[in-house]
Order: sequence, then structure tokens, then C-alpha cells
Amino acid sequence: MFDFGFSELMLIAVVALVVVGPERLPKVARAAGHMLGRLQRYVGDVKSDIQREMQLEDLKKLQQQVEHQARELEGSLRGQMNSVESEIDRSVAEVREVVAPASAGADGSPASGSALLGEAPATVTAVEEAVDAQPSPQLELGLDPAVTDKRTADKA
Repeated sequence: MFDFGFSELMLIAVVALVVVGPERLPKVARAAGHMLGRLQRYVGDVKSDIQREMQLEDLKKLQQQVEHQARELEGSLRGQMNSVESEIDRSVAEVREVVAPASAGADGSPASGSALLGEAPATVTAVEEAVDAQPSPQLELGLDPAVTDKRTADKA
């Protein structure tokens, strides 16, 4: 800040000794030291206040950025959800279009009451019977309770 050399400090000390006098010089030097300390503390406090304000501004900017990104993310998620919902609605409509003619009779009249009550069409029933016709893994391993009970009954 200030550039004082040793010779300049000696000149100031000699002038202070002459002006103030040797009796009051220690008291004046002590008071000047206290004032210098207070000045340094004040400057330090001002610097820390400025630094805190700068950090607060940075935090506010960061908070605004996070809020902006959260809004963008929410908007994109809502858009994706809407597109998925519309895709599901289209799929449901297509399935209903496919199921509606299948539940009607060949002549266009509604099918029997059992089909209207939600029973599976003949093709679905045939697939279920084909799946049931395959042996279960438990049966192959001998873990089926009915088969196990028969074996224990045969052994006894």
C-alpha cells in the first residue's frame, strides 16, 4: 500500500520526537498503534463483508440456475409422460378395435353371452391348453406335491 523505507521512518521518528517531546512520545506511539490496529480490523471486516456479499450473489445465481434446470426437467418429463399416455391410449384403442370384431359373431350379431361376459375366445383357450399340456418343471424334477404324495404312498 504505502512504500516507506527505513530512512523515511527514521525521519518521521525524529520529527515526532521534536514535536511531541520525549515525555509524551510513548503515549502517542501507543495511541497510534491502537488506532492502526483498529484501522486494520475495520479494513478486514469490510473485506470479509464484501466477500460474503459476493458469495451470497454467487449462491443466488446458482439457486436460480438450479430452479431453471428443475423447471426444464419437469417440463420435459411432463412432455414425455403426455406422449407415453397418448401412445398407451392409442394402443388401448387399437386393442379394443381388434377385440370388438372378435367378440361379435360371423354374421355381425353379438356373440354369445359368455363371450360378452369376458371369457377368452377359442384361440386364447387353445393356447392355454397347449401351455398346460407341457409338463411343469416341478413335475420333471419330482417336486410336484401330488406326485410326491403318490410316491410316499407307494413306498408305505
